[in-house]
Amino acid sequence: MCKIVSRLRQIASNEGITVAALERSLGASKGVLSRAIANGTDIQTKWIEVLVENYPQYSAHWLLTGEGSMLCDTNETMPVVLSQGNSIPLIPIDAMAGFLSGEMSIHESECERLIIPGLKADFVIQVCGDSMEPRYYSGDYVACQYIGFEAPYFQWGKVYVLDTAQGVIIKKIKRGSSISTLTCVSENPDYEPFEIPKESIYHIALVKGLIRIS
Repeated sequence: MCKIVSRLRQIASNEGITVAALERSLGASKGVLSRAIANGTDIQTKWIEVLVENYPQYSAHWLLTGEGSMLCDTNETMPVVLSQGNSIPLIPIDAMAGFLSGEMSIHESECERLIIPGLKADFVIQVCGDSMEPRYYSGDYVACQYIGFEAPYFQWGKVYVLDTAQGVIIKKIKRGSSISTLTCVSENPDYEPFEIPKESIYHIALVKGLIRIS
């Protein structure tokens, strides 16, 4: 597995971030990846799973074996639109709040539906704006899993969809300055991080995967 850690460095370089920043984005403790890279030692399998989940644009086959292309073939990951069956509803962004609250302005049966092999999700929405570039581009689709406030904790450093008093936002979530706030972080450095009171968040969903159509 020690050859895998060299490919982790390639991923960090391709993302334009340091290995330390990659560690933080995965929720790993400081040094978990950097020490393994420096020493040429193995890392726990769970970190590989977390990386593949958080950076779905990278080929898991390449990461594990070094074979093939580093980036997934977008033609292979394009969703298939279905009218019925075991599929995920594509929710218009302006209907997002209603979907999470169970009060959709349109019926779910009226939504387009996608099938994404190997991914369990409750809904798909389209990304708007450039605040999450280069991770997500405007026009990309993200598959999300509704978690609700009954979830015992946030997975710091992961991306969430938040239905807030100011509208629906997609942001990486980190600890706030107090237990009553969260810090919302954009991938685009032109956008400053900001804090949001937990009481202003109505619904929460975890981003589980990316669908990009070239």
